[in-house]
Amino acid sequence: MKTMYELIQAGEKSYYINCPAKIGVYDAGEGSVYLIDSGSDKETGRKVRQILDRNGWHLKGILNTHSNADHIGGNRYLQNQTGCKVFAGGIEAAFTKYPVLEPSFLYGGYPCRDLRHKFLLAQDSVVSDFSDEDFPKEVEIIPLPGHFFDMTGFRTPDQTVFLTDCISSRTTLEKYAVSFIYDVEAYLKTLDAVEKMEAALFVPAHAEASEDVKELVQFNRAKVHEVAERILEICTEPLNFEKILQQVFAGYGLTMNFEQYALAGSTVRSYLAWLKDQGRMSAEFTDNLLLWRTVR
Repeated sequence: MKTMYELIQAGEKSYYINCPAKIGVYDAGEGSVYLIDSGSDKETGRKVRQILDRNGWHLKGILNTHSNADHIGGNRYLQNQTGCKVFAGGIEAAFTKYPVLEPSFLYGGYPCRDLRHKFLLAQDSVVSDFSDEDFPKEVEIIPLPGHFFDMTGFRTPDQTVFLTDCISSRTTLEKYAVSFIYDVEAYLKTLDAVEKMEAALFVPAHAEASEDVKELVQFNRAKVHEVAERILEICTEPLNFEKILQQVFAGYGLTMNFEQYALAGSTVRSYLAWLKDQGRMSAEFTDNLLLWRTVR
């Protein structure tokens, strides 16, 4: 039984720290290591620092997979403590540098205080691009878009692949059903790519590490199509977004709060956009309401 914040060896030079959003550790040699993500907050950063100190490791850098707060929350603390670089690419670099972008994007406007907390709003950190000279060139950058804008995974030289948030565990999907997705089409393509991948070990952030993730990929894909079909069933008559979201929550037995409204609401909007672009959903403005309807 793995304990929380236990350091687990994944390959000859690769490890992960078992925590709510698994943190990778790559041993680059000569006592220097790189983290893959940094956890949710300062307290996580402190626990990671203790692990590094116990092993006599110097933190050279943090490779951020994407900019969700539970993956970059320890950046500021670790950067201040060690002087390490934080590496991020594309839009993720902007969100990591200016973290208020995450709750603002999710809410669709300036986020109220209920959304400005550490689970959605990390502290900012100084960011370097993946092209920086100090990025470990032997680590492969794997584009994994869909869950978030420019999300990436990483493959270390011992063939450990850190998959971050592109697949969720069965337990999570059975409990919450609507996992966060920014771009449904891109997400499904990422699942196709991951299903074909080979590795010595796959380490998802929110599922157990495994030598074979094909079955879990298929389960994640099936859940996407299930949610899409549910939305299509809901919209047999024209409905506005709030009614659609209400029925999605009711159908899956979910409980609404500000955080769920932002996360699931953003995801349902992404499904609606995807279905409309596919020609399976129509949208019209009636009495100054945007109404969505399934195309039959």
